[in-house]
Amino acid sequence: MNGPRHECAVQHATGEALYVHDEALRSGPLLHAWPVQSGHAHGRIRAIDATAAHAMPGVACVLTGAHVTGQGVIGPVRHDEPLFPDEVSHHGQPVCWVLADSEEHARRAAAVVRVECEPLPAILSIEAGIAAGSFLTDEQTIATGDVDAAFARGDRELRGELQVGGQEHFYLETQCAWAHRDATGGYVVHSSTQHPTETQSTVAHVLGLPAHRVVCESLRMGGAFGGKESQANAFAAIAALGCQVTGRPVVVRLDRRRDLTITGKRHPFLARFRVAFGADGTLHALDVQLWSDGGHSLDLSAAILGRALFHVDNCYRIEHLRVRGRVVRTHLPSNTAMRGFGGPQAMVVIEEVIDRVARTLGVPPETVRERNFYRPGDRTHYGQEVRSADCIERIWRTLAESSSFERRRREAHAWNASHPHRKRGLAMTPVKFGISFTTTFLNQAGALVLVYRDGSVQVNHGGTEMGQGLHTKVAAIVARELGVAAAAVRTMPTRTDKVPNTSATAASSGTDLNGEAARRACAAIRERLGIVAAASLRCAAQEVVFADGVVRGGGRELPFGAVAEAAYVQRIPLFATGHYATPGIHWDPHAGRGEPFRYYAYGAAVAEVEVDGFTGMHRLLAVDILHDVGDSLAEIVDRGQIEGGFVQGAGWLTSEHVVYGDDGALRSRGASTYKLPGVGECPERFVVDLLPRASEPGAVFGSKAVGEPPFMLAIAVREALRSAVAAFRGSGIVELGCPAVPEAVFRAIRAGTV
Repeated sequence: MNGPRHECAVQHATGEALYVHDEALRSGPLLHAWPVQSGHAHGRIRAIDATAAHAMPGVACVLTGAHVTGQGVIGPVRHDEPLFPDEVSHHGQPVCWVLADSEEHARRAAAVVRVECEPLPAILSIEAGIAAGSFLTDEQTIATGDVDAAFARGDRELRGELQVGGQEHFYLETQCAWAHRDATGGYVVHSSTQHPTETQSTVAHVLGLPAHRVVCESLRMGGAFGGKESQANAFAAIAALGCQVTGRPVVVRLDRRRDLTITGKRHPFLARFRVAFGADGTLHALDVQLWSDGGHSLDLSAAILGRALFHVDNCYRIEHLRVRGRVVRTHLPSNTAMRGFGGPQAMVVIEEVIDRVARTLGVPPETVRERNFYRPGDRTHYGQEVRSADCIERIWRTLAESSSFERRRREAHAWNASHPHRKRGLAMTPVKFGISFTTTFLNQAGALVLVYRDGSVQVNHGGTEMGQGLHTKVAAIVARELGVAAAAVRTMPTRTDKVPNTSATAASSGTDLNGEAARRACAAIRERLGIVAAASLRCAAQEVVFADGVVRGGGRELPFGAVAEAAYVQRIPLFATGHYATPGIHWDPHAGRGEPFRYYAYGAAVAEVEVDGFTGMHRLLAVDILHDVGDSLAEIVDRGQIEGGFVQGAGWLTSEHVVYGDDGALRSRGASTYKLPGVGECPERFVVDLLPRASEPGAVFGSKAVGEPPFMLAIAVREALRSAVAAFRGSGIVELGCPAVPEAVFRAIRAGTV
């Protein structure tokens, strides 16, 4: 495969890689924090008695709101998340924190803290929130055409409803942060965070300090998937506050149970839709109402719902389209960013619509999909031209041929005819995913590149590494721009005192933003070095070429390190900063118009499943994927993202069921009750191909984002399950739960056979 392997592949595989908690334990004596959690979904705290806890061995402090020197209410967009609530808003919410000399002592002491809480009525579902008028946002709307007039024309019409479940991030490394004082009286916070700048800002806000008194470092994360974009901030703030109060380093590390019960998930959605369509399956009009479950606070829910509104079209042009959405407030943990950021939920909805239309007409769903594809020159419902729209059809036709889709569909029909109690289903679905933060000002990044006299290089940038290979790609960009070997480049831990005011590593934009910022810094250094080299090589500066660790020109060459040394002797700076702001994007939320995305990433997947009619259980037999990554910077990393994203998406759609009880307590609070996909769920045939000749103009070295788009490829698995269910039932619409856990599949089979 082309390109570098992941820079930490060996350390990850051997366990040598260090994470936040490892660093904390290596630093010396610490205080460990443990939460005291609410036993009610909604209630008013009347009293907290920590007397018994203070008498326990090793206890240094019980942190409460009285200790906050700055502001005790945080939140990434709206400050509506109290660190120490007077009114609890979800079951398991921390109400105070015990600090002790060991995690065990802290845990034991937390168990004897007495919290007197007056229970209050709780809202625990989207439907209950709608009925109660409990919302976190006003309604957002995006529309094109004349939807009402289109429905009045008398086309065929369907109405439907779909509930889309949430998903737990289940990163391997749970939430963790530790804080200590530095030699100048400031605070250093080491956090497993995707957004060091926001973590820095939150800590400063809570401590009552200016931002320059706080430094946040993110060495690496053991997974995040969006769950550490905003929700890492509270735990960093508790660690820093504990340090401020006690004068001692403090670490906060959640065990799996507390991580699951305190943090939010992917947003569950409720969709109600109405579609008008022609006899050939062309969608003429679509009216969709979306509600998401935001949990008890806003977090990033407004932007997540906004991305859902953007992606309800997926790959399909619908002349008359209206989509409305609103975030419901419930008494559950505050739901947050997760891979795809609202896009997957909306794309499941449009694929639901497509399949219902196809089965109503008795036409293969793939035919209806293809008939509604965007074509070159088309614009979305928010007004952006679908540039490179021809990629959709190119991917579709290429994958149909390479996967032998039509032949396999005939074989599945034949197999089903001779197997009354097991059926196979096959489906192919496309993906179009917009790349950029939809909040325009977040589309910027900075980098600091240092070249040393021996020719070795350090790069600092604002992106964070969570296993996705961002540091690997940025290092490859730096090596390529300077013409040095990858081994000559070292990527440093992300720190807010090196690169300030960064955006989160999210929206699949980490390489686009940080990689281009680093490239620009390198270009500035290379230009200076080119002048130095030209003098030594006795050639014009424009003739100088940097490659393979040497600098060539005029038929001669010099080692890169020799040129760096010469520049130093001539007092020419060997460092530079780079800044990149994505050009050409804009969005007017009031008008519902603009170009919020720099480009679209495309892909398609074929999935084949086998379903047991007695249990609803399924096997994923085969997967074929063709995905567009532009000009890959690191092919093995991109393939890993595609494979991992697909499997994670399949888990969300088929096995991962987030369940809360009638009391608001999480029931699926461990791997024994929350079914994650494992190696056993991977298909024996798993073919991943990258779309050739797909360079993206204007993106760094022609590459495309790959973090989130492959997640939605897994919708093919759900549609294959629907195909298998239809084989049991015959013709007609197949209503299938989401996630399509075995019980949901079994109910769908029985609904058409009883």
